[in-house]
Amino acid sequence: MGTNKKAVILLSGGLDSATVLAIAKSEGYALYALSFFYGQRHAWELEAAKRVAASIGVAQHRIAAIDLRAFGGSALTADIAVPKGRAPEEMAHGIPITYVPARNTIFLAFALAWAEVLGSSDIFLGVNALDYSGYPDCRPEFIAAFERMANLATKAGVEGHQHLHIHTPLIALTKAQIVARGIVLGVDYGLTSSCYDPGPEGAACGECDSCLLRQKGFRENGMEDPVLKR
Repeated sequence: MGTNKKAVILLSGGLDSATVLAIAKSEGYALYALSFFYGQRHAWELEAAKRVAASIGVAQHRIAAIDLRAFGGSALTADIAVPKGRAPEEMAHGIPITYVPARNTIFLAFALAWAEVLGSSDIFLGVNALDYSGYPDCRPEFIAAFERMANLATKAGVEGHQHLHIHTPLIALTKAQIVARGIVLGVDYGLTSSCYDPGPEGAACGECDSCLLRQKGFRENGMEDPVLKR
């Protein structure tokens, strides 16, 4: 399907963002994938992001460097242990130490800047408010508030050339529903990496919240998580 529509897709290299990239492609957008090296301990995900971008096909893939280790405050950006083996009930309550302060606000601000340069009115983000680890910047209220702010924040918005829309196609889906959607779209989940604490060669730990949630999603589809076979 031919189109001139451009979309910026935040691509971490994980299961959710890979699915969102495939959804944006299925909707006819030209894909401009944006990933971040932000000092995360699981930087292996950037190799996964490159693989996913190549597999699905993008017009451009940019990796922006911002060092959130300057602030720390998270098990992903400071010398704090990543929680392992938590039960679903534990994950459902409270905001875990793997929350990176203001991360999605920062990432969306970068996406907004690139979208304005590209003349794009569409940003896709793989946030998920079900089967997730309680992050405040994954909620519909946050996305709606950022979208309102974004349309006040740019030259293109003020001049009426652009009305930005933030697409969150996974926000009301369970992890099992996300996996099912991606399978229909042909996503190769063996290329992805979601683990918060991977080994030196990218092997998933299998025990962090992110690993356990994605395993649950595959299990509920009668499948094994393909990254566990590596």
